Amino acid sequence: MSDDNDIITEQEGAKPLPRYLGFVAGVFSGFAKNAVGHPFDTVKVRLQTSEGRFKGPLDCVANTFRKEGIPGFYKGFTPPLLGWVAMDSVMLGSLTVYRRFLNDYIYHCDLDPENGQPKLPLAGQCLAGLGAGWTVSFVAAPVETVKARLQVQYDASSKLYTGPIDCVWKLFKYDGLISLYKGLIPTMIFRTNFIFWWGSYFIFTDWFKAHTNLSKPAINFWSGGLSATVFWIVAYPADVVKQVIVTDNVENPKFKKYSDAVKYIYKHKGGYRGFFKGFVPSILRSFPANASALAAFEFVLRILH
Repeated sequence: MSDDNDIITEQEGAKPLPRYLGFVAGVFSGFAKNAVGHPFDTVKVRLQTSEGRFKGPLDCVANTFRKEGIPGFYKGFTPPLLGWVAMDSVMLGSLTVYRRFLNDYIYHCDLDPENGQPKLPLAGQCLAGLGAGWTVSFVAAPVETVKARLQVQYDASSKLYTGPIDCVWKLFKYDGLISLYKGLIPTMIFRTNFIFWWGSYFIFTDWFKAHTNLSKPAINFWSGGLSATVFWIVAYPADVVKQVIVTDNVENPKFKKYSDAVKYIYKHKGGYRGFFKGFVPSILRSFPANASALAAFEFVLRILH
């Protein structure tokens, strides 16, 4: 950081956030997100990938509960429990590193005395979010592949894997890391939309600070939930494409290219409406899961900083 910035930091009583703290705080974010959001995610994935099995979200919920009970909503829970912890740690940790990098070499902004993060402009927040999205994709791709494959095991006839370890082993045994990372490019395309998530989070946070008397945790909660909703509205079609690719048949795949999956969804799943299958549970999940996650993240940063 430049000398001028060091002077500003000392005058304001702020100190830079240690780079590792973002990764630590991200662990707590992952716990909160998975605990709240997994049942919604199961319904979303089943609607995205099923071939006319359900009439809609309520029918999916009713059928899942009737045939599998509460445990049915938590199928594939272990990979994201471990995976979301790793993913949020990498995502939010890298986000803080990219923010610091952009501030040190481009923006030279003041630091927030409460959490030690630079007060970047909107463009900087978007760039940091994009970098975090692409970085976490290398962790997210195998985790989400295993999770999705377990979630679409409805009964004995569709059960290929006994659990997450068995799923990883069978995929790896078939084609090594290629099978586990088949969804990397779709995952990166999907997470490019982090531009909208972190850009809108910055906008919502500034608005709440300027126009309300909400506490800092409340601002983090509402900004986190609303920005996640913006993200899912924009990114949802890319998520549908990603899901059909990562649950594709390993031995006889339908999709050789990303565009093949796009064409398949349009042709066989109702045109443009096919890109929004499972949208309702996704939106219902996005607010509470991500509001809780980002509130936990910011809270831990304030405590540890």
